[in-house]
Amino acid sequence: MANTRIAMKEFYNTHPKILVAVDSIIFGFNENDLELKLLLLKRKFEPSKGEWSLMGGFVNPNESLDDAAKRIVLQLTGIEDVYMEQLYAFGDPVRDPGGRIISVAYFSLIKIKEYDRELVKKHGASWIALSELPDLIFDHDEMVEKALRKLRIRARTQPIGFELLPEKFTIPQLQRLYEAIYQKPFDKRNFRRKVLAMGLLDKLDEKEKETSKKGAFYYKFNTEKYEELFQKGVNFEL
Repeated sequence: MANTRIAMKEFYNTHPKILVAVDSIIFGFNENDLELKLLLLKRKFEPSKGEWSLMGGFVNPNESLDDAAKRIVLQLTGIEDVYMEQLYAFGDPVRDPGGRIISVAYFSLIKIKEYDRELVKKHGASWIALSELPDLIFDHDEMVEKALRKLRIRARTQPIGFELLPEKFTIPQLQRLYEAIYQKPFDKRNFRRKVLAMGLLDKLDEKEKETSKKGAFYYKFNTEKYEELFQKGVNFEL
């Protein structure tokens, strides 16, 4: 095996080197907000120093793409075990003025309340609402657009929206999340009827009374029930 690796190394040395990077589209949500947010930072080095950018980095020699993406999210937010999905490979030869770089984009979902504020501050990053996004460097705007389209597809067929909510939440909070993802309003009565008809939410005795005197009951997402229905071929359709 060692000899094979040496031979391959010698063979590949005759080819030009291309750098591989990972860029992270990190979506966040606070259950009492009305908009989905994106974690962006001001680039601290050239090219495009001082401009808005996604968090990214080069893949280390002994690191997989997935591990590189996890490392980047951890370094920026301090959070592990987040929902993460590989999005797309961006390989235009002139996409980065710094060199020939292929970037594999990932999108992640995190609860804004759980991130490490000191780490984000250290990197000069900020949470920015989707309606207020600035122009981003290189092809990062395209990355965000593709990630948002994929997020909407996933949210329509899978319960990934719950990755952005606390363990217990109200129906109004859940509706605000899906309205933020799709950037359009839903009819309250129809939304409530639809999500409860799935049988995937467990109603709690506790009420949320911070935003109204009457209060709304809290619910929890039943992961085991979803897995059971998924194995039977029942899809999450909202």
